[in-house]
Amino acid sequence: MNVSLILILLLVGAIATFLSGDKFASKVALLFSLAALVCSSILVNQFLGGINISLSNPWILQPNVSFALKADGLSLAMVLLTTSLLPLIVLSSFGNNFNNSKNFYGLVLFMAFAMVGTFLASDGLLYYIFWELALIPIYFIALVWGNGDTEERKKAVVKFFIYTLGGSLFMLIAFAYLYTKAGSFLLDDLTKLDLSTTEQTWIFLAFFLAYAIKIPIIPFHTWQAKVYQKAPTVGTMLLSGIMLKMGLYSVIRWQLPIAPLAAKTYMPVLIGLSIAGVIYGSIVALRQKDLKKLLAYSSLAHVGLIAAGCYTLTADGLSGAVSQMIAHGFVIVGLFFAAEVIFRRFGTYKIDEMGGVRSQASKFTSMFMILVLASVALPGTLNFIGEFTVLYSLSQVNIWYAVLGGTTIILGAYYMLKMFQNVMLGETNTKLFTDVTITEIIVFVIIIAFLLFYGLYPKPIVDLVMPSIKETLIQINR
Repeated sequence: MNVSLILILLLVGAIATFLSGDKFASKVALLFSLAALVCSSILVNQFLGGINISLSNPWILQPNVSFALKADGLSLAMVLLTTSLLPLIVLSSFGNNFNNSKNFYGLVLFMAFAMVGTFLASDGLLYYIFWELALIPIYFIALVWGNGDTEERKKAVVKFFIYTLGGSLFMLIAFAYLYTKAGSFLLDDLTKLDLSTTEQTWIFLAFFLAYAIKIPIIPFHTWQAKVYQKAPTVGTMLLSGIMLKMGLYSVIRWQLPIAPLAAKTYMPVLIGLSIAGVIYGSIVALRQKDLKKLLAYSSLAHVGLIAAGCYTLTADGLSGAVSQMIAHGFVIVGLFFAAEVIFRRFGTYKIDEMGGVRSQASKFTSMFMILVLASVALPGTLNFIGEFTVLYSLSQVNIWYAVLGGTTIILGAYYMLKMFQNVMLGETNTKLFTDVTITEIIVFVIIIAFLLFYGLYPKPIVDLVMPSIKETLIQINR
């Protein structure tokens, strides 16, 4: 079995969901998302068993483009993240009624197909195609099924589309230049190029613009909060839980190995921008009165720390960044789902209209509290493993990076616990808040169990990704 099977399954799933009609679309999407999870698990087991599941076949002769998919520990970790979160995201939407649901769920699966392709592609042009394909479904998901004022939503979504598309064009130009030097788009060929310092600088900056917008890193973050707020919660989960990981993953897979001299030269600036995002996101989150916007800025702070770990160019930094990518994916999906559960009962995301939930819904309160504690990196959760490892790597570069980066824990604990107090505690709300349904419990329990299990036993994740990280470091230090 080769790794292309997972792509075929997701693409067929998107088509089947669209053809199934509105009545069965959600069930068909859930079925195919579970099948994708099973398939990716089998592929990982085969990879760990020493079977080569990568693929490379000629595709286009002129220019020389290959349909090349690289299945190593790093890419498979991201594929598993995608296929694990996908059924949870689909299942979490069962409490919503979407117009033209066959189109909605078909786009969700097509987006998963494009994101998995991005994680697996090892030919630059193929990678770019998947990268851009992932943008199309989320554009329509946010535009058509989003919430709030229609004009504001259109402005936010169009800004997001133009920003990301514009940044990606610079990456395409960089690939075109690299092709003139290597005669190939294959990652292995591009990393072997003997580029001058000037060439590496321009290539690095072109990639950085595309990734900084997608992650996002300040000052390229201005699209994020509005889109997270205006998109339907499923769209917000896809963006925050998986899509932003495309940028972080690409830093490790493409940017650092191709332009290592530039990465070393600009390390202080890159880490500084990333940590600035940590502090900025945390401070702005303190002032938010809308629950989804608060979580959006919280996400900005956390991914800033992950980006800082990537740019330390150390084994601990890269390993911690990958662990934190996975942990952040699960916890942010859980938190946005909690916001959606509250919205279903109260009909609002405004924090000052909430409160008094604990006295009506003890199960929901307990699960929400665990997610909040995981978000602030409580020991025993995977988030703690990731953040601690990243902060340790920052201290190896400069102790002040670790001190400033550590503000995400202090400020994060303050604004998240304050949010929990305002949303969940206080006198009983006049609005009825029924406790969680079986479907909602399943989603929360799976997310919490994952975060706690790998928080206590992170070895499988580390063992999976470490060989790829060591290979990347060899390429950086060549």
